[in-house]
Amino acid sequence: MSTKHPTVFSPQSSVHSPDSSALAKEHAREQWSANPCGANVAREYEFGSREYFDAIERHRYEDAPWIKQAAGFDRYAGKSLLEVGFGTGTDLLQFARGGARVTGVDLTPRSIEIARRRFDVYSARGEFIIGDAEHLNFADSSFDVVYSFGVLHHTPNTAEAVREIHRVLKPGGEAIVMMYNRRSLYYWGSILFKHGIIGGELLKGSAAEIMSRHVEYSETDGRPLVKAYTRAEARRMFSEFQHCDIQVNQLTRRDLRPVGVLLPEAVLQWLARNFGWNLLITATK
Repeated sequence: MSTKHPTVFSPQSSVHSPDSSALAKEHAREQWSANPCGANVAREYEFGSREYFDAIERHRYEDAPWIKQAAGFDRYAGKSLLEVGFGTGTDLLQFARGGARVTGVDLTPRSIEIARRRFDVYSARGEFIIGDAEHLNFADSSFDVVYSFGVLHHTPNTAEAVREIHRVLKPGGEAIVMMYNRRSLYYWGSILFKHGIIGGELLKGSAAEIMSRHVEYSETDGRPLVKAYTRAEARRMFSEFQHCDIQVNQLTRRDLRPVGVLLPEAVLQWLARNFGWNLLITATK
């Protein structure tokens, strides 16, 4: 595993230099090959076993129970659905269980291996392809739905990835995308205040560099590219779509410790819907 660190880019910008883009994508492959999404919560189980995958799935939807309703796993029976950046295949499996005809594309060969094994374990059907979110290898108007949760803020040219999603969607098709929210309590409280000011990291680098060090779980100091966007910035990227709705969520009591345990549930949910870490974008072509 390489120990070199990627160049870190501004969260607001897209990257157009071929060399810098290639470098960021190389480190993305390194990060998620070494640290498959969610695998850290399943260490006690045999890799690739049903218990292993059950543990990853259980943790994902316990930590963010709102995902199931927001993604609508059971709403696309009979539809062709593409997931861009499927990781270990947790969400893609839910769409398959709901009756969708699923295809997954991921930059990381390790993700292909893990997702295939997961689908085999549960006797589910899906197609898995190595590919790049910025250059999807599908014809125009190929899919009824394109889903991408927590992925596009890691690719250098996020706006190009959104354009590719628009291109491969059928007219009237739906995009469901999650990206990180720069107006969140996590960004201002943890990234800027805790790490940046109290930890002194803003004296040594940018907010983008702090996110690269702290946002994604890593045992190998992978430091992938991480960006965060405001609602207005996200809406501009989705301006080619006929309709775009943006909701905010993802804030837990653990995120607000020590006061989180004292908050009434209604207050916690209000904070999550207004200052959560995730922007959930649903857009119709």
